[in-house]
Amino acid sequence: MLFVKKLYRSVRAEDAALFTLSFLWICVIIQCVFLSGTDTRSVSAQAAGSPPVLILDPGHGGADGGAVAPDGTAESDLNLSVALRVRDLCAFLGVDTVMTRDTEEITYPSEAKTIAAMKKWDTRRRVEIAESVDSPVFLSIHQNIYPSSGPRGSQVLYAQNEPSRALAELIQSRLTTALLPENRRVPVPAGKDIYIMSHVQCTAVLVECGFLSHPQELSLLQSADYQKKIASVLTACYLQFTEKGVL
Repeated sequence: MLFVKKLYRSVRAEDAALFTLSFLWICVIIQCVFLSGTDTRSVSAQAAGSPPVLILDPGHGGADGGAVAPDGTAESDLNLSVALRVRDLCAFLGVDTVMTRDTEEITYPSEAKTIAAMKKWDTRRRVEIAESVDSPVFLSIHQNIYPSSGPRGSQVLYAQNEPSRALAELIQSRLTTALLPENRRVPVPAGKDIYIMSHVQCTAVLVECGFLSHPQELSLLQSADYQKKIASVLTACYLQFTEKGVL
């Protein structure tokens, strides 16, 4: 409680209400996650006393905007917005995080003169960030797109190891429950063509939050409330997986 009081003194009065609402929402999400009783293999048990650190990877950015919605919305902007909301919730709860980027601007080395070279350098940089952290859990945030406007719903991919699969199953289940109960997708292993997921040597998942090509889902993905809901689910799942979220 002392921590909360100090935090409230440091923000403007109108911000306090937003913090309170976010905190209450994540408490509800966490309680739902824990009451479900899902059996997951905790990364903290693997870390032999080294506390896990959440690596937040907002996909794309800089010269690489990722997918582009019909209205011109760049995937990279939405990825960053959701990731920053996860970071802020984690900070509020005292959870350690590292961002692979926290702005849309990326400074590239002078030798990276083409878009392809910039993307290659950036993906390797993100892997290096994960490798520089003790006991990392890598969460890459993306948006999906499809030629037609029909598909919608989240999809989780995972690095090909057991802890990653377990975390992916947890996230897929909770996102489906919270966002779109009729979503029938299941987690799938990430292909070798996804460089980061095939090169990080840790628990790693990639979350496609929704489809930019679905008009209604795009509108939701652009809304602050929906982004907060996604961020709350992702944070709660991470807390359960690392055994840091028992209320």
